[in-house]
Amino acid sequence: MAQFYAAKQRPTTKQRIAVTVDELDPFGQGVARYQGKTLFISGALPGEQAEVTLLEDKRQFARGKAIKIAQPSPQREIPRCRHFGVCGGCQQQHAAVALQESSKAHALSRLLSRDAASPVAVEEIIRGNSWGYRRRARLGLQWQPKQQRLVMGFRQAASHALVPLQQCPVLVPELEALLQPLHHCLSALQGVRRLGHAELVLADNGPLMVLRHLDALSARDRADLERFSHQHSLMLYLADGSDELQAINSSMPYYRSQDLTLTFSPQDFIQVNDRVNQQMVATALAWLDLQPDDSLLDLFCGMGNFTLPAGKSVQNVVGVEGVAALVKQAEYNAALNNLSNVRFFQHNLEEDVSRQPWAAQGFNKVLLDPARAGAAGVMSHIVKLAPERVVYVSCNPVTLARDSQVLLSAGYHLERVAMLDMFPHTSHLESMVLFSKT
Repeated sequence: MAQFYAAKQRPTTKQRIAVTVDELDPFGQGVARYQGKTLFISGALPGEQAEVTLLEDKRQFARGKAIKIAQPSPQREIPRCRHFGVCGGCQQQHAAVALQESSKAHALSRLLSRDAASPVAVEEIIRGNSWGYRRRARLGLQWQPKQQRLVMGFRQAASHALVPLQQCPVLVPELEALLQPLHHCLSALQGVRRLGHAELVLADNGPLMVLRHLDALSARDRADLERFSHQHSLMLYLADGSDELQAINSSMPYYRSQDLTLTFSPQDFIQVNDRVNQQMVATALAWLDLQPDDSLLDLFCGMGNFTLPAGKSVQNVVGVEGVAALVKQAEYNAALNNLSNVRFFQHNLEEDVSRQPWAAQGFNKVLLDPARAGAAGVMSHIVKLAPERVVYVSCNPVTLARDSQVLLSAGYHLERVAMLDMFPHTSHLESMVLFSKT
């Protein structure tokens, strides 16, 4: 049973019970039945007999933690990361990847089928590497005065405290290899007590780091950081809280997609999983069945992840994005790749779009890739455009299911569904759906 809501906390009970686990939910929790209600159990897998400490007991569901497994599942794995169970980054390293994928696909199918005329099946899982896939990470930095040390790491589960990182096997190897030398470098800075965070990104032309510092850095600290960047072939940017980054050792970062070069600012959003992103873009364009005389509208387009590759195949593409900096970067990349048939507009798509200069244009195909809140503000306009095909890329199955109803009610058919395993070992569930006009 998928759980897509936040429960109100009650005092813990510490009661112990024994149950048999039925399935795995998308968040890595085992699911069992207890006194006629659903019990979600951290650390338990399907088929396992678990002794569970009850942490929360509500009228309709309960939560617990497995403290003893009588018969481990053959799908149980030994977590690769020593921080698993404390760090809040991963929730499912104890489960085989095939089980993770099937549980997420099952939850996606169930949500999309809830209000559909017939059951909706997930026909494809788009996957990449299970480990070493994450090309971007933000590391918190926190000075501990009592211990006189700098902690660098990710947040603990359900906490603001940081986990001191020794390793992170979901990071691409180039970034994981930087963790310990970077911690050593930052710990030796004179301004170590006033650091905010470090953001690491792997571009196709090398790794980069954005270091957020709360006070001005001394000349010695700047020199030490620059020396570190040269030693590790690292593009270095300093962020003091202003809108502009200060480049210390840098060139323009970029990644390649569909034979295009897409440059980006170190602070721009790019998809974390490059291999899945490449497949996702190719599949979306194939589902749209782009033809030379097509006109495509790409909503929530970011810096043109789909828009620019689509421009190679069609007569006209318009991308719309709410963040002005991403629109500017997308326009730069369109010129860089000689795509004169691609235009970009900045607009908040949660607001009315009817008076926008692009809104009345005839588009026969639409692609949208909204944030977790979904695309409720623009769904009615998509219906008015009456495109032949709509591809919806989603990072939240709940809002996808909600927005899908608008298209289904307007006579569209849900034709294809793919689950995107963008973040293995985590609770993130991403997907892509094709609608066609019937």
